[in-house]
Amino acid sequence: MDSKTSTTTDPSPDPTITPLTAPKLPSRPPPTKERDFLTHLEVYLAKRDGVDKLLKISRYASKIILASSVLPESLILAQRLKKFESSVGLSRKAFRLGKFVQDINAFRNSHFDSREELIFSVIAYGGEGLYYFVEQFVWLAKAGLIDDKHLKYLGKISAWTELIGYVGSIFLKFRDLKKLNEEEICLESTIDVAVMRGIGYEQEEERIRKMREKKLMKKLSIVQDFADGLMALADIRDAKGRLSAPILVSSAGLLSALISTQKNWTSC
Repeated sequence: MDSKTSTTTDPSPDPTITPLTAPKLPSRPPPTKERDFLTHLEVYLAKRDGVDKLLKISRYASKIILASSVLPESLILAQRLKKFESSVGLSRKAFRLGKFVQDINAFRNSHFDSREELIFSVIAYGGEGLYYFVEQFVWLAKAGLIDDKHLKYLGKISAWTELIGYVGSIFLKFRDLKKLNEEEICLESTIDVAVMRGIGYEQEEERIRKMREKKLMKKLSIVQDFADGLMALADIRDAKGRLSAPILVSSAGLLSALISTQKNWTSC
């Protein structure tokens, strides 16, 4: 046999390799197609929280204009804006029908690492759940379906339960922020070790990027709770005191609405 021919002959396939035993190449995830703005907006507006926060922006923007005395009270536009703000405030209460159920389910699905965490979860979810439950009757009273003689009493209960809920919520979010900081430190140490060894750390970089985004949203959520808590405190004090100044409370409401809108937009 010619030696040249023998050296160029293709090797025969391995008979032990079958379609089931053949090694599989890692599949690449399909490229994600970004939704256009109008599709994203449609999904956002399909959620009641999305519409509610747009109404909240409208209401507190109107309150700021009225509180800043930019428009004279005698002006027809100012009177219309006041009616609009009051109407939007009543409309927003309708979006809270049955919303207390989400707090019940959130509490049921929570996992508690300590007794302290359990207590503050009861405060957070219980306070917010009672607030949404009472708000249903506040709306019915203002809409004229039930007698409004207890409206002031219901408003006080609503404001107190809302404030209590924010106290628990702020504690839980600070706890979550502490855990995220600890995880970030661990990931940074892993990346440092990978750099020293000269190995890849792309996955760790992606995880730390997402974690920092999550930390930012958690911090904004804490700011939002403080802003909403300030408004609840103003309701409890019947808009008396320095912290209950109309321009300050309205600005806190607008800030809270903008943060909520951003969170809902990114989550849908």
